[in-house]
Amino acid sequence: MSALRPITLLTGASAGIGVALAEVFAQQGHELVLVARREQRLAALADAIAARGRPRPIVLPMDLERPDVGALISAELANRGVEPGIVVNNAGFGLVGEAADLDLAEQLAMIDVNVRALTDLSLRWIESLERHRGGILNVASIAAFLPGPRSAVYYATKAYVLSFSEALHRELAPRGIRVTALCPGPVLTEFQARAGVPGARGPEHLTLSAEEVARQGYRGFMDGHRVVVPGFGNRLVTVLSRLLPRRLVLAVMDRRQKARRGADA
Repeated sequence: MSALRPITLLTGASAGIGVALAEVFAQQGHELVLVARREQRLAALADAIAARGRPRPIVLPMDLERPDVGALISAELANRGVEPGIVVNNAGFGLVGEAADLDLAEQLAMIDVNVRALTDLSLRWIESLERHRGGILNVASIAAFLPGPRSAVYYATKAYVLSFSEALHRELAPRGIRVTALCPGPVLTEFQARAGVPGARGPEHLTLSAEEVARQGYRGFMDGHRVVVPGFGNRLVTVLSRLLPRRLVLAVMDRRQKARRGADA
């Protein structure tokens, strides 16, 4: 048995769905470690959670683009006498535009955060997750089910997150570790501004609040679901994407991304 205290590690906890997930996990009695670049925001969230009578989360201001971020987080946790019982990989960002025109370094950084860091943090503490019969909640997107012209690298990273999480769900189940991919549709957060479309809104019938996405994600994870797609409309999109001809889906997605860019111009 480990003498280390189990915690829930949550990345990307400085805004949007990450903040909402932190609130939900804290409400359910989980002790949190919050990881993101913006220390002031993490501290404010930790203070708000503590003010409601919950344990104050540990704050780790770190850049998930760093190739050594997993080792840094692991060392910080060990120094504080804690280890993950649950890992929530929420950190990620997207860019809108043609891949040949977007900055290559930024696109590679997207892969570092959305794929490499997520993979590292999913696999780094398997023994700890097994000891505490915990699990991994990876935040993907309904983009994982779709082709992504004019957002090619982002959509590809989310397809990876979904495929990777589904495989881990199967592989780790015998060890008592639950793995869930949370695949939200449009959620109005800072994500749009980071992607280069600050005024963009998703279709009204598909858009949910970050708080609702977090609630459904938490519930599905605790129930051991493999994939959670919040909202009936978004679930319908994932079904249609598999039934319709791929050429048609590509054309529809291309027109939608053009419209998003045009609205922002």
